[in-house]
Amino acid sequence: MHRIILASQSPRRKELLSLIEKDFSVITADIDERSIEEEVLKKHDDMVEAGKEMTVLLGKTKAEAVFESLEDKENVIVIGADTCVVTKDEILGKPTDREDCVRMLTKLTGAPHYVITGVSLVSKDKTVCFYDESRVIFNDMDEYQKMKIEEYADTKEPYDKAGAYGIQGKGSMLIKKLDGDFYNVMGLPVSRLAKELWQF
Repeated sequence: MHRIILASQSPRRKELLSLIEKDFSVITADIDERSIEEEVLKKHDDMVEAGKEMTVLLGKTKAEAVFESLEDKENVIVIGADTCVVTKDEILGKPTDREDCVRMLTKLTGAPHYVITGVSLVSKDKTVCFYDESRVIFNDMDEYQKMKIEEYADTKEPYDKAGAYGIQGKGSMLIKKLDGDFYNVMGLPVSRLAKELWQF
């Protein structure tokens, strides 16, 4: 029986992991996310491919840092994850302010974008990395969508989320269609992770 550690303070990831495992702990480590992101972006013109590599590498780096900090490494699995929102020409992080939030949501409106979550499972004996990709389409831009974007930007919800929206909250009113795992868009592909843990 493995002891499970989540290398993330995200309340959404804690909530989603609890669907799979009732007993786990949370430990985080500081890593230089910005330098990893910059290194990956230098290598890619295709933002979707960059997003896949970036999220997997960030999740792996987080998990490895936590694993290395443990005194007792026996029968432990550390789970690291990272999520990004990708358009054809940009990887969207968290909005810096209201103006940036409106810019992001306007950019996402009317065109497909991708939400990619990279996950890494690290133990003493092996490391398993994977990513999950969901395709999201916002509503077309009209007066109603503009109003909803402005209203949403006035709430607290968008500002701690990549791409400036949460599919599980008021951000759902901006969305027309989802192809893929709903929970992946929240920040953790539950079904795939459950299978990977079972196979571990």
